[in-house]
Amino acid sequence: MQDKDETAISRKFDEVVNMTASQLARWLKTADSQSVGWANTPGAESVGHRSGRRIVDILGKSKARLTAADVRHMNKVVGYVHRHLAQRPEGDVEKTRWRYSLMNWGHDPTSK
Repeated sequence: MQDKDETAISRKFDEVVNMTASQLARWLKTADSQSVGWANTPGAESVGHRSGRRIVDILGKSKARLTAADVRHMNKVVGYVHRHLAQRPEGDVEKTRWRYSLMNWGHDPTSK
């Protein structure tokens, strides 16, 4: 990664992805993780779940080894997290589909 746009995207990604690779990998194995999201076909892996697996891979790379496709996905993650944080439901979100969906994208809104 070298250009300013990539650096800005990387910085924003690091701000919104508040789960570690190991936390996210563990989460993706849960039934709650697999119960949310939109899939192209019934019974298929959801878009968010697939994104989470991709995020785990990205988190395992050094910044120097990120590809243009990685940076595009990082930008997609930033956009998704920002849009969905703006839709926060009222009340306790601990056991909500809203939180579970965000966690598939690497962001736990209850994390301090």
